[in-house]
Amino acid sequence: MSLRAGPVGRDPTQRARLADAREWYAPPEPSLMTTTALLFEPMRLGTLTLPNRIVCLPLYLAYPDPDHEVNGLVLDYYAEMADSGAGLVVVENVTVEPCGLGNPRTLLVSEDRFVPGLARLAETIRARGVPAVLQLHHAGRYARRPDRIAPSSVETWGVTPREMDLSDVERVIAAFAAGARRARAAGFDAVELHGGTGYLLTQFLSPRTNLRRDGYGGDAGRRMRFPLEVVRAVREAVGVDYPVGYRFLADEYVPGGLTLEETIPFARELARAGVAYLSVMTGCYDSFALPRYLEDDRTEGFMAPFASEIRAAVPGVPVIAAGRIQRPETAERILRDGMADLVGLGRVLFADPLWPRKARGEIDAPIDSCTPTCSLCMKRIVAQRPAFCGRWPAERRERFLRRIGE
Repeated sequence: MSLRAGPVGRDPTQRARLADAREWYAPPEPSLMTTTALLFEPMRLGTLTLPNRIVCLPLYLAYPDPDHEVNGLVLDYYAEMADSGAGLVVVENVTVEPCGLGNPRTLLVSEDRFVPGLARLAETIRARGVPAVLQLHHAGRYARRPDRIAPSSVETWGVTPREMDLSDVERVIAAFAAGARRARAAGFDAVELHGGTGYLLTQFLSPRTNLRRDGYGGDAGRRMRFPLEVVRAVREAVGVDYPVGYRFLADEYVPGGLTLEETIPFARELARAGVAYLSVMTGCYDSFALPRYLEDDRTEGFMAPFASEIRAAVPGVPVIAAGRIQRPETAERILRDGMADLVGLGRVLFADPLWPRKARGEIDAPIDSCTPTCSLCMKRIVAQRPAFCGRWPAERRERFLRRIGE
């Protein structure tokens, strides 16, 4: 079977392994795989005990108000996610400094004044018996700000960001560390560093966006330096007993971008740095509209083979697989085949917040699947409007629109 992903490295053995892994893209009939025993098996994640292997992935929905504070819409969404039956809930895109905001409707953790609101959010999740993780974020060149910064002055969406000098590097590292301290003070059980989607941590790692000639650019080892220093600073800020996960971009899906040839060694360095888990994804803003990515994005479990490659490289570090895992049978197979330790649901759980309970048999009803060709939630976010799902019942959609004044 041919490999349909984007560029995944020049090693033919590696490409063959990924192609072989994708043979399960045509999953067996449900009647041939009805058990979800592994999916609902508890596991340890650092100091945390998870009731099952399902992770509510960080999904940006533009729910905060432009004041960057937690509001009722945010609290209600995460209450629903915590009630879904998932074993871990990750709160998305909480930005460590204002110049890193990717959208005006984004939470900030840049000052102590944001801690009380974040504490309400953490308690909302944890009160339902689910560990809560805060994802720390900096958009870098993708920030929608006039003062946007990046490793190098690479034009992005018609704007050229300012190249970070060494004082910027030190400030941002400190901002991640301070954000982590505030997350712990707010009651979150762990933090996750957002190294996915082509954001700032990945911008330093990628040869496309890091053109520096100092100690933070050049060969792969120097390009790893900034994200690794962020990991170390965050772990020092929160203590070794506090889990620090990493949203991990395995492949950018663009010519000249990151592939497994460079991200596998980076994963090993993250493991040495003590990350609690790697949440594996593929693609970035520069690839989301490309034909190869669009084709794969409509395929169930398309990121799982990449997660499998990363898991094989970092034995002992739990790995989360993502990528439109629509059916419980697919999730179970990913775990059974050793491709990942946990499965992450983003848009799939947004479309049907009862997915885990239906998968477990607590609710006797079919799962409402995310429609692969639908981009309603993305269109809403691009327009800087709170997202809703086209799969929601009409009454729920209408109630949501009334609530936000549309």
